[in-house]
Amino acid sequence: MKIEKNIFYDLEYEELKAYLSNSFNLDEKKSSMRANQIWKFVYKKGLMQVGSFLNISNALKENLENKIDFDRIKISEEKKSVDGTIKWLLKLKDNNLVETVYIPFGKTGTLCISSQVGCTLNCKFCHTGTQMMVRNLDTNEIVQQLLIAKDRLTDWGSEKKIRNIVYMGMGEPFYNYSNVKKSINILNNNFGLDYSPGRITVSTAGVTPQILEAANEIKTCLALSLHAPNDEIREKIMPINKKYKIADLIASCSSYAKINNEKIFLEYVLLKNINDSESCAKELIKLMGKLPCKLNLIEFNVWPGVGYEPSNKDTVDKFFKIIKSSGHIVTLRKSKGEDILGACGQLKTESERKKRGLIN
Repeated sequence: MKIEKNIFYDLEYEELKAYLSNSFNLDEKKSSMRANQIWKFVYKKGLMQVGSFLNISNALKENLENKIDFDRIKISEEKKSVDGTIKWLLKLKDNNLVETVYIPFGKTGTLCISSQVGCTLNCKFCHTGTQMMVRNLDTNEIVQQLLIAKDRLTDWGSEKKIRNIVYMGMGEPFYNYSNVKKSINILNNNFGLDYSPGRITVSTAGVTPQILEAANEIKTCLALSLHAPNDEIREKIMPINKKYKIADLIASCSSYAKINNEKIFLEYVLLKNINDSESCAKELIKLMGKLPCKLNLIEFNVWPGVGYEPSNKDTVDKFFKIIKSSGHIVTLRKSKGEDILGACGQLKTESERKKRGLIN
């Protein structure tokens, strides 16, 4: 009979200590010491072969190999853009697929990770939104996206190549809140990966109740995918707005900013003749006056079959200048990885839900 192993990357630090104590009959002092060693081997040095763990008895190594799974999920495909952006298509143990993207900025960069296979939101301009929701990612599947990227980038030195992590890949993070929260706790832990909350950004399309909960629990940077200055436009391009209106979103984001003393990132994709008019810019300024925030204007990235076009350069420049002249902080995010469909809003895999269960 095959023994079901615990997946290491599902365990928080304190859970690992408790597991070693309970399953391996170690006293508190020894379980604490061994947990610290193992955690550092995996999350500081990037090791996943128990045989490589130093200063641990052969008996304990055998126990670890029999009871804990350190294996990583596999890379199905890797694509590299002309601008240095790298997209990995990862094959999960149930054969579902998920995408992770590394965006370089000089010698370091940002990793964009996914929280779901597919998405429930159906935002009209987003490629991921055309893929049927399959399932939430487990904690270990979220954490492993970072580990795999660090492996491929040889990023296990003292100076991190991956400086920032953004939960902006496939899926709505707040619809997988418990696993996202737990993955952030693992990423935060200073015995291992040691990413401070200020180096992590969670993006949401606007799940108001979870924003307020996250303000007190995850304490990372928060990005709101706004994309429209009023409910009328937003409901046409983002169906979630029918449930969570802009006024409530702005109020919850304002509370988040006050609790964490951080500005909120407002994400705004410019769509030709949809949300890029002068009047839209002026409405957006009024919204920005209601909370501490920074605006990221995003050039729309076209994908096959989409019914929208990017705003032309003159319109983008005018919109940008209107916001900037109001005194608010605004940046224009240039597309990266567009040639490999790795840019904002372009992620999609072939995983689909069948009528009866998941694909095999």
